[in-house]
Amino acid sequence: MRKLIFQEWLSMDAFAADKNGSVTFIESTTLNKYSDLDQLRWMDTIDTILLGANTYKLFVEFWPTATTDQEVIADKLNSIPKIVFSKSLKKAPWGKFPDAAISTDAIATVKELKTKQGKDMVLWGSISVAQQLMKKNLIDEYHLRIVPVVLGEGRRLFESTGAMDFELYFSRQYDSGLMLLQYRRP
Repeated sequence: MRKLIFQEWLSMDAFAADKNGSVTFIESTTLNKYSDLDQLRWMDTIDTILLGANTYKLFVEFWPTATTDQEVIADKLNSIPKIVFSKSLKKAPWGKFPDAAISTDAIATVKELKTKQGKDMVLWGSISVAQQLMKKNLIDEYHLRIVPVVLGEGRRLFESTGAMDFELYFSRQYDSGLMLLQYRRP
């Protein structure tokens, strides 16, 4: 069965966004240099990208026009089919690439996708969607990138999800201080 993998960047004090909702703390070529090469190899294991509406709006401003000269994962990211979870968007264009599909029900869509043949799926960012899926135990793996910064306040990833246990199965430290932690639910 296909797995749903949730990837998120977090500050050392476990915030996914700062107090203003910004994620600029992750925008560092130094942080991403070696991490992105690993990410590029890992992307061969997925065939679907899932995004919440807000993350889609952030991504679509940059990725459809990005090149591999700017970001090593650009071509791969742009070529993978996407689904955007939104109750208000009617279309989700992706530049010169095929539009993303739209779904109004993340839980039903993920349940259905998990029954189909294919590679794994990734949910990037999209904290509200992730929290919905956590409550239904639909996320199989959590890939967390811990950025060496303390934000002090902001939006937490694990809010109102109830107690959850995890099993660490992989970790990697990058020279930039970035940590990659990959967890499974037991």
